[in-house]
Amino acid sequence: RSAAERGVTLIELVIVIVVVGVLAAIAIPSYRQYVLRTHRTEAKTALLNLAAAQEKFYLQNNTYATDDLLETAPPAGLGLSATTENGWYTIVIAAGANADEFSATATAAGVQASDIKCATFTINQAGVKSATGTAAAECWEK
Repeated sequence: RSAAERGVTLIELVIVIVVVGVLAAIAIPSYRQYVLRTHRTEAKTALLNLAAAQEKFYLQNNTYATDDLLETAPPAGLGLSATTENGWYTIVIAAGANADEFSATATAAGVQASDIKCATFTINQAGVKSATGTAAAECWEK
């Protein structure tokens, strides 16, 4: 070939595009699952903070706070947000919170709602942690 004929042929270009396409088809779903898994930390952190705030509230008031006191500033409430730091989960204290018990749930919201493996996280006054989804048994462990 002469200097004027050097370059990339159409077949070589198509092969490169196909290889890049295959790699992207494999990498993007794996990356998306990784991102969803990392966002779960936000739910777990928020619920653990809520449980600690509930215990402090209990020591001061001899009862656990209800959902309407979630965002109320201490000492009258917990002073926590109803959503996690980046808004990936919404937090609620289940109806029935009283002097003896509470249960709080973090539910996936927004794009995180596509996380079917760990759709919700729950914690109660005894520190019992649970989750719902297709991989619920693994949700609090990772």
